[in-house]
Amino acid sequence: MPLDVLEPLRTAIGAAAERTTGARPAVVLNAPAQPEHGDLATPVAMGLAKQAKNPPREIAEAIAADLAADASLGPQLQSVEVAGPGFINIRLAPAWFAAVVRGILGESVEFGAEGAAAPERILMEYVSANPTGPLHVGHARHAAYADSLARLLAFSGHVVDREYYINDHGRQMEMLGISIASRYGALFGVQTEIPEDGYRGDYVGGIAEALCDEVGDRWVDELDPISDDALAFFSGRGGELMIDAIREELIGVHVEFDAFFSEDSLHQNGRVAREVAALQERGDTYEDGGALWFASSKYGDEKDRVLRRADGDLTYLASDVAYHLDKARRGHDRLIDVLGADHHGYIPRLRAILDSGGQSGEKLEVSLIQLVSLVEQGEAKKMSKRAGTLVTMGDLVADIGVDATRFFLVQRSHETPLELDLDLAREQSQENPVYYVQYAHTRALGILRQLESEPPVDAPAPAELDPAEKTLLMNLARWPEAVAEAAEKRGPHRVAAYLIDLARDFHAFYHRCRVAGEPQDVQSFRVNLTRATAWTIRTGLGLLGVSAPERM
Repeated sequence: MPLDVLEPLRTAIGAAAERTTGARPAVVLNAPAQPEHGDLATPVAMGLAKQAKNPPREIAEAIAADLAADASLGPQLQSVEVAGPGFINIRLAPAWFAAVVRGILGESVEFGAEGAAAPERILMEYVSANPTGPLHVGHARHAAYADSLARLLAFSGHVVDREYYINDHGRQMEMLGISIASRYGALFGVQTEIPEDGYRGDYVGGIAEALCDEVGDRWVDELDPISDDALAFFSGRGGELMIDAIREELIGVHVEFDAFFSEDSLHQNGRVAREVAALQERGDTYEDGGALWFASSKYGDEKDRVLRRADGDLTYLASDVAYHLDKARRGHDRLIDVLGADHHGYIPRLRAILDSGGQSGEKLEVSLIQLVSLVEQGEAKKMSKRAGTLVTMGDLVADIGVDATRFFLVQRSHETPLELDLDLAREQSQENPVYYVQYAHTRALGILRQLESEPPVDAPAPAELDPAEKTLLMNLARWPEAVAEAAEKRGPHRVAAYLIDLARDFHAFYHRCRVAGEPQDVQSFRVNLTRATAWTIRTGLGLLGVSAPERM
């Protein structure tokens, strides 16, 4: 079947309109306001009246007659009628609905898959949290959103590489090292203070204990004051253990990466220094006040940016220069960075880096993720990594489970702040949206388990379909369009909304339409409709990283 199962009908209506008026309009098809008027309706005639200089109802009647005489549409249409000032109402034949079910169950390519008009090779970079503490719920939203988007893009036919950029260079790593060293020393009776901007969470003590098991008292004599070698060890090894923990935590919520890329490696192998020098050679830098500036305003940034401070320290932007040029030179068609909403100003400077380096800034796309807060009985939970009072992603998963975590974090657009209602997420009822969708899947499988055998995929539809069957089928037919739109607009929340609607229609079908024990043609069609619904829900949940249980 075509990606858009209504496209042949749109094409036929457009051709009929052109034969009638000489104009080829865009054709909109929607469900009528009142179901008794048909399955689909189009106002196309109203938009042609002025140009054709004829009443819209007259145009509609001519188009309707043309459609009714179209032999290619014969098996698909039951009736075409004109209503009101010029609406064209269409009733689809059972054969059309049977074709939708057959398309879902019988195609060699998954229904709705590979729908990208121009497949690309895409490099996505996301989460990329500093390895100075556990992931918190903000990082969890980044992970759920970006992983779902990566799945959507891959399902649509793109080749997607997933990367985590480790911010393991600079002062925050020194503070982590000092904080771990202080807790390590305390294990041997050596008391040293954690700096004001150090890290105090229980996880710091856990890392210190792990390092004590690894090296014993090797560094005890180099803690007060801490030596350069001890600081390098506690910062480096402590960061490695944090990344190991972060990787495992992400795997636990079904988020995996193809690569972890170290910022510090760019400094150690000289890439940062070389790229800064290359900027200077291209004439894209200047000195002012003892600092080295990147003339990013030449490439559309609102102002120039400091690369090297007057004290000689490189800024974070210098690492960005090396990293983004490295990414751009790997041969991908598109780079997608998933960043926090407070990074809006980074977009023009990152594109300036690419343009300056001979790469197109247009290949960089940035998704900005708004804040997430947890609400319980009307009260918001507060988080602070340094104070050690943060609510971690692990805490959230332990509380509400992986499936609720993933679904609730993508249920709203990433462009809007999210309040995650913990009380609702814990509910095992149909008030909980993820439970509601999963329950529709288990209900479908429960129906199928009652039957001794499944009918063939190409079982025809009965002569008459129940309105609940039609509603469910029309929603299933929208799946390719829904998933393509979600991928194109970078909105996994659209899949979540679609699944909630589909579950609603299936629950209505379940209560209205008996499957087992009906006449053979009715039973066979409803069995296949149930199978198609289960497949679509399972596929949609999979794109969101959520399980589709067989029993609940």
